[in-house]
Formats: sequence, C-alpha cells, structure tokens
Amino acid sequence: MSADPSLVIRPLARSDRDAWAALWQAYLAFYETSVESEVYDTTFMRLLGDDPRDFNALLAVRNGTPVGLVHYLFHRHAWKIEETCYLQDLYADPSVRGTGVGRSLIQAVYDAADAHGAPSVYWLTQDFNTQARLLYDRIGVLTPFIKYQRPA
Repeated sequence: MSADPSLVIRPLARSDRDAWAALWQAYLAFYETSVESEVYDTTFMRLLGDDPRDFNALLAVRNGTPVGLVHYLFHRHAWKIEETCYLQDLYADPSVRGTGVGRSLIQAVYDAADAHGAPSVYWLTQDFNTQARLLYDRIGVLTPFIKYQRPA
C-alpha cells in the first residue's frame, strides 16, 4: 500500500487503544473540538466490531509507531444501487506530514471501497486545512456542495 517500506497501513487492533486515542485526540484538537471519554470508548469498540453500519479504521504505522489514522464507513445511496464510502476522519501526525502517510491512508480506503464494490469515496474538510487540501486536490475532485446541519 505504500512505496515506503517503513510504512505499514493495517487494520486497527484492540492493542492499539492508547495510540489510536492519542492520534484521534490530536485530530479533534486540530478541528478545535473534543469529545467525552465515553465517546472514545464507544467509538473504539465500534471500530473493532462487526456491525456493517459501524466505521472501519486503519492505522499508518512507521517503524512500529502509529503515525496516522483513518475512519471510513460504507452506506447506501439513494441515487445509486451500489453503496458509497464516506471517509470521515483522516489524520497524520505533524512529524510525518508530506511523507505520503495521508496519501497511503486514502489509497487504502480507495482499495477497501473497491473490494467492497463501492466505487464512490467522499470526504469533507474545512477550508482552512490548506496542507491537506494540497493532497486532496491531487487525488480527489472538489465538488460544489456546501454542508448544512441541524442547529444544536
């Protein structure tokens, strides 16, 4: 999955709890948000579960150290017969940005989507995420959609 032999993209394992939590906490902090500890616990258990409605998780591991994560989900789409894939969370530790970690994680999701028979993969990011958007502009297509959500 990566041209870098020191980088391995692999499924999340139960033993990854602390490393995953540290990466996800850093990801959430980048987006200026946080979640309660109960959400960490529930999300981690769901990521390891076998319910097809739950998210999947992959870790990027360089030289034995987790340095990135991705969470993705398959779901039905009213305009298509096949399912589509939503890539919700993607994070690479700042020390490895620009080294192919993000690209490798996205490619792993593309590969999982292909294996699942879901040719469409989409994700959201904030407009200020300029470094990631440089990558996204190379491997994805910017759409004209604007996101709305229910007020809190």
